[in-house]
Order: sequence, then C-alpha cells, then structure tokens
Amino acid sequence: MTPLTKAEAVPVSQEDCLRADLYDFLGLLLSAPPDRALLEQTSNLSGDGSDLGQSINRLAKLARLTKPLSAEREFNALFIGLGRGELLPFASYYMTGFLNEKPLALLRHDMASRGLTRAANAYEPEDNIASLMEMMAALITGRHAGAADLGAQRDFFNRHIGPWASHFFADLEAAKASVFYAGIGVVGRVFMEIEAEGFRLSAA
Repeated sequence: MTPLTKAEAVPVSQEDCLRADLYDFLGLLLSAPPDRALLEQTSNLSGDGSDLGQSINRLAKLARLTKPLSAEREFNALFIGLGRGELLPFASYYMTGFLNEKPLALLRHDMASRGLTRAANAYEPEDNIASLMEMMAALITGRHAGAADLGAQRDFFNRHIGPWASHFFADLEAAKASVFYAGIGVVGRVFMEIEAEGFRLSAA
C-alpha cells in the first residue's frame, strides 16, 4: 500500500512490534512465492512451547525441506492456477461468495480515511489477504499514517480481517496443493485466533 500522507512512526511496545512483524511476515509469504533467501530466513525461525510457537517451529521445518521451485509451483497452484487457483484469498469472496463486493468498498473507504491507496504496481483488489496483513502491521507500527491505538486496531481487524481470515488460513492448511503453505496456514490460523481473543478481551 502507498501512503497519501506521511507521518512519523511513533514508538510502539516490543509486544506490538512482534505482532506487526508476524503480520508483515505472513503478508510477505502470501504476496509471492518465497525465494531462497526467504525460505532460509523462515527455516531459522524458532518458537516457544505455545501453540503459536509450535506452529512456527513446524513452518521452519517445512522451509528447510522446501526448494524455491517447489514453493513457486505450490503458490501458483493455490492462488493462480489455470483461470484461478485452488483458493481465492479475498475478503469479499469469503464474506459474500463474490469478488469485488461490499467488503472491498468498505475497506477502500477505511483506507482513504487513513491516507492509503493501492500501489501503482498492484493489480489485485485491496482486500486480498497479503495486503490486509500488511495494512494491519502498518496500523500497529504507524508505518504510513501514525500508529493506531488499540481501539482503532480492533475496529479494523473486526471489520476486515476477523470475519474471514481464520477460515481462509484453515482452508490454506487443508488445501490439496498445500505442503509448505499448509505450515503458513497453521501459523496464520493460530495467530488470528490469538488476535481475535486479545481484541475481544480489550473491549470487555
């Protein structure tokens, strides 16, 4: 995403930086097939004993067994295919059954209110999962237009990510073409569950 206006990033907590890093990491893995350097970076990740940590350890193991060419073939089968891939990673599709529907219009409205617009070299609708992961990271860190407080993060998540992302990641985990990307599906699903619960508790 490209900012229409610039604002200095404000300091954020270490915990929020880690959240933003994971959103950015998921966005990177879902935006294009990983090259050798990204696979190597992923293979060096190490998690703790939590569900999220264990899913990260599993993904790291898969990355060590994955070659760039096989990752590219997997990505293409999942998201591109002949005409379309196995999955359609768009909020509109998951929330309405059709592309380019009301969820996309609502997202564009919220993007405009924060001074964001689609990058000139981006051709997919803005409600694709990779872009939404990137946008959530940007809200947390203030990368484009100043860091959003927890309430604003919660509102964005609940409007644009929470209603469908866990379902998408579960589908990615179970997709026929998924091997390396099944590991991404597990990490994403567990992370979305943690985020949803955290936002739920923050609103109580």
